[in-house]
Amino acid sequence: MRQDRRVSPAEPEKKHTTQATVSESFDEHAQTYDRMVGANPGYHEHLRLTAKRMGIPNRGSGLHLLDLGCGTGASTEALLAAAPDARITAVDASKEMLAQAAAKTWPPTVRFVHADAQDLAAAGITGPFDGVLCAYLVRNLVDRDGTLRRLHDLMVPGAPLALHEYSVKDSFRSRMVWTAVCWTVIIPMGRIRAGSGELYRYLWRSVLEFDGVGELSGRLTRAGFQDIRVQTVPGWQQHIVHTVLGRKPGGDVVDPALAVAPTPPEGIDMTKPDAPGE
Repeated sequence: MRQDRRVSPAEPEKKHTTQATVSESFDEHAQTYDRMVGANPGYHEHLRLTAKRMGIPNRGSGLHLLDLGCGTGASTEALLAAAPDARITAVDASKEMLAQAAAKTWPPTVRFVHADAQDLAAAGITGPFDGVLCAYLVRNLVDRDGTLRRLHDLMVPGAPLALHEYSVKDSFRSRMVWTAVCWTVIIPMGRIRAGSGELYRYLWRSVLEFDGVGELSGRLTRAGFQDIRVQTVPGWQQHIVHTVLGRKPGGDVVDPALAVAPTPPEGIDMTKPDAPGE
């Protein structure tokens, strides 16, 4: 006789997390999220590296920057480190993640706004912005191309856009490393610390299904950005986590040296993604 599946009290049965429900899942995991990412070697360092790669001049003095998908504020901290004198608007769709972020200590130049990244105008976010950082965001959007086009419209000419994102589709080795780490470390840790591994199973699935870096770069080009540049990070996430930089045409390049200079020693330039199957 078939027995009904029993759900462990430690991990109640839930619907699968999807792009449409991911903000709700982040609400449920907000209180444990900082401990989870804090266990990831290089997580904060890599965010700071991406923010630095934006090349914001003069410590951001007189500039208004957007941190879209700020979560609990880790990317906001990175942007603030790169541009301590800038005005920063940090946005997220998860109220509970924003509550965790807002509870931290921030200068008066930082403000947090609850808004859907795909409809910023509804929350009164109209720019213009002198730079935009999106960390681990685009992969979770239903309307990726539309959101990038709307961001382009909110930016001043010459402003940089930095996407800090997982991308493993172009490399068989990266997919294998990602899967191994998710199922041996990240998902079990989610079960232990948060009582459920569902958000982290979604993380695993969504990264495998997401764009390769060439495809993601193409999205930026189609949205109107130019000077596209892709760099990965050091450590175990090399060729797993990437900085994809673009710039709105017109104006002055924020830092002309960064547009042509060799990659700094703490990063690895990807002039070409890994060939499929490598």
